Amino acid sequence: MTGLTDCAPVTLTVNGTSHSLAVPGDTPLLYVLRNDLRLNGPKFGCGLGECGACTVLMDGVAARSCVTRLKSAQGRQIVTLEGLGTAEAPHPVQAAFIAEQAAQCGYCLNGMIMGTVAFLARNPVPSEEEARTALRHYLCRCGTHVEILRAVLRAAAALQTGAPA
Repeated sequence: MTGLTDCAPVTLTVNGTSHSLAVPGDTPLLYVLRNDLRLNGPKFGCGLGECGACTVLMDGVAARSCVTRLKSAQGRQIVTLEGLGTAEAPHPVQAAFIAEQAAQCGYCLNGMIMGTVAFLARNPVPSEEEARTALRHYLCRCGTHVEILRAVLRAAAALQTGAPA
């Protein structure tokens, strides 16, 4: 078991802000984001990296924060849902999810949005099948998959044209 004496200072850059923390390096990144930094976008879902609810971007790539150890996040640029946009100026993916009403319970929403941002960075003009394949490892308990796929394609169009989602 790791004790407080094993806590070497760790510096994380989250949503553009540097944070110095005295937390054991084997602590899951999700715990630090939620408990120490009070960021509630990433959710605890399965704790095994299977559901996607805890997804964040690390250097622009989707990462499951529940299975990412703090020490492996050090020196990386981490973005959470809170770092994408604001209520007044949402990120185009967030705006598309709102416009398509692609959420019910909110369990999957963080992962779906963060996964979509990473996916569209790699594939800015996806087909519906490509979007479906890219998000297949994000679990949605409510069955809003149709609305989620519409939101992904709407966000892709908005990002391409610069028009509001």
